[in-house]
Amino acid sequence: MDVNALYNEWLLKANGDPDLIEELESIKGNNEEILDRFYRCLDFGTAGLRGVIGAGTNRMNIYTVGQATQGLSDYLNKNFENPSIAIGYDSRIKSEYFSKEAAKVLAANGIKVYLYDELEPTPCLSFAIRKFHTSSGIILTASHNPAKYNGYKCYDPNGYQMTDEAAEETYNYIQKIDYFTGIKTMDFDEAVQKGLIEYIGEDVIEEFLDEVEKQCVNPGICKKAGLRVIYTPLNGTGNKPVRKILKRIGVEDIRVVAEQENPDGNFPTCPFPNPEIKQAFECALKITKEFDADILLATDPDCDRVGIAVPNNDGEFVLMSGNEVGAMLLNYLLSQKKANGTLSPTAVAVKSFVSTDLAQEIAKKYNCTFKNLLTGFKYIGEVITNLEKEGRADDFVMGFEESYGYLAGTHARDKDAVVGSMLICEMAAYYKTLGKSLVDVMNDLYDEFGYYCNTVKSYEFEGASGMEKMAKIMDTLRANPPKQIAGMDVVYIGDYKTSVAKDLENGTESVIDLPKSNVLAYKVTGGNGVIVRPSGTEPKIKAYITAIGNSKDNANEIADKLIADANKFMEV
Repeated sequence: MDVNALYNEWLLKANGDPDLIEELESIKGNNEEILDRFYRCLDFGTAGLRGVIGAGTNRMNIYTVGQATQGLSDYLNKNFENPSIAIGYDSRIKSEYFSKEAAKVLAANGIKVYLYDELEPTPCLSFAIRKFHTSSGIILTASHNPAKYNGYKCYDPNGYQMTDEAAEETYNYIQKIDYFTGIKTMDFDEAVQKGLIEYIGEDVIEEFLDEVEKQCVNPGICKKAGLRVIYTPLNGTGNKPVRKILKRIGVEDIRVVAEQENPDGNFPTCPFPNPEIKQAFECALKITKEFDADILLATDPDCDRVGIAVPNNDGEFVLMSGNEVGAMLLNYLLSQKKANGTLSPTAVAVKSFVSTDLAQEIAKKYNCTFKNLLTGFKYIGEVITNLEKEGRADDFVMGFEESYGYLAGTHARDKDAVVGSMLICEMAAYYKTLGKSLVDVMNDLYDEFGYYCNTVKSYEFEGASGMEKMAKIMDTLRANPPKQIAGMDVVYIGDYKTSVAKDLENGTESVIDLPKSNVLAYKVTGGNGVIVRPSGTEPKIKAYITAIGNSKDNANEIADKLIADANKFMEV
């Protein structure tokens, strides 16, 4: 691939967006900058596209979005009779612009488009796919990434992200499309006039909220408890739907962080709009000086993840991890459903396999079937869909991922911070009536089941050299697996790429009955372990640490040792 030839072609032809020509002119003669933009094409996987906004084949722009959409159009026209699609977008830079450009391409290919008329959470896109029975869906978002990123995720007719097979077939079509001559398009207003593009109205959002509200297990508890909430949508899509659902369930005393209330893709007060990190709560924490809150809520820009901070016994607000919230929500839903007689004897709960094993211990207590799945909420969506096909939709209790994604109900097939926010507030209100904070509740679970310290370490590898290093690290670990981690013998190795699990204590092998994925899992004595997984959407490798102790200090000590060896894995 001659990057300079590509650069010159784009400089000549990429005139559909003035921002691109200006950027290309600014890097003329800078070989490093040119290489970074053209050394590869953005990967199209089951998560679609994600990248920095800008000019080039390795950037998010109208040409990479157009190429992907033309390829998707060809796939849909080949596999569906009279195909249709739903499109949503978040508050990110150019999200609305990209959504309309995609709609124009789809319409030009004869595909009916249902387009949200304003920014909406990702789960609303999943809901729309199911409501309108569309063949696919697109959401323009980069989730919780910094402002320079945007993304393009594709969905299947069930409302979850595309399967590997569908994504591969779509990618094969995409690769055949020329950025400048192969993309069909038409005038947006003409497409609307012809009925090829139809706006999704407010009535659909209200219908979505109706379904979310049905997941309450203690209606009226928030009003009874007088729950006091501080909420930040982090300049994203959650502002309207989260506030509406909280109002519906009786949360009347709520403060919204003013500087993070309205949509703004620059995220001026929070460069990393990620509810997993403390910075996301800095503005909300300032309000606690004048407003005695029971809980702080933060949803990410596309409102599919929600994080919380709650006061401890000293009145200091502490962040609770996605694993902790997932475990508490599961315990709350199972205990309350059992108490009110609505817990199915064939209930099912699910999580990603990198999330805390505490959840399956809780499920055992309530005789709830528990499933561990690959990372990616589509796998949780598939479980719900299969239950639905069996007439067992009501058996689904909840699914979650440690990265702050939760879903209860079958209204969507993706993680949903609207229902997550509602249930977290309901749970906090319930325990408030018992004189307990969520910190107290979590400590009760640790006392009952043991202290689980689950930590995620991220290692970033930017640029072309970074991609090579990531591949080398995984290849090296696969070829030379560690015999000890944290001074403890490795007793289990799971290679999800080869689907082989090795029990080193018994000298046996078994098949991992999950789709193949470039993941390596190591377990040492005591249930402790490390899972190593390259991100599917970002230039990083994540190490998921599990440490189980008889106290917080004991578990943290084990975790520190595991992390130290995980750091060494990345030094190849």
